[in-house]
Amino acid sequence: MSAISIRGLTKDYGKFRAINGLDLELPPGQIVGLLGENGCGKTTLLKVLAGALTQYGGEVSIHGHRPGPESKAIVSFLPDASFLPDSATIDFCIRMYDDFFADFSREHASDLIGFFGLDPSRKLSTLSKGMREKAQIALAMSRRAKVYLLDEPISGVDPAARDILLQAIIRDLPPEALVLISTHLIHDLEPILDGVAFMRYGQVLLTGDVDDLRTQHGVSIDALFRKVYR
Repeated sequence: MSAISIRGLTKDYGKFRAINGLDLELPPGQIVGLLGENGCGKTTLLKVLAGALTQYGGEVSIHGHRPGPESKAIVSFLPDASFLPDSATIDFCIRMYDDFFADFSREHASDLIGFFGLDPSRKLSTLSKGMREKAQIALAMSRRAKVYLLDEPISGVDPAARDILLQAIIRDLPPEALVLISTHLIHDLEPILDGVAFMRYGQVLLTGDVDDLRTQHGVSIDALFRKVYR
């Protein structure tokens, strides 16, 4: 069974069509980059998969489930905007996730918080943007989910911190999990990717295994991205 199966997905915002007849099939056990220009529909696609957007056309399946309560139980979603209360401490957020999600591991969360060098007693309001991003990634990746949807997880941090965040994403990752990461920072993300899906105008232009695409086109995924979108 595919981890994600999409056929003819459409999503409109008024008269604007954000997703336009999109087809995509992704197997489990991979880290896949969802690549494309700003406004191409990446965030909308992830929100549909996460069950955050419910009005759409076409067929969407996550491990055989239409986005909803059953799929949310196996999907960990990290949105591009901050979603935690400023007044909360990191430790409070860990306890909250532990209450909300049956697959959440407090031990893994504490391990990642320590890996990032964060103080769990600190309030989110006292954290820098990069530190807050680290806390949110620690929470999202501490679920033992079947699918992880990460929307621009490294865009809010400086280049020196990106490698640390990517290490955290793959740290103790369930081998059968699918990780779908939207980004425009292809150069930073390319070393951890197994596959890619290039989006434009609400459709998938190109998808495939990164090694196959490098061999076929004779360039890196970063260079291929620049070629496709020039």
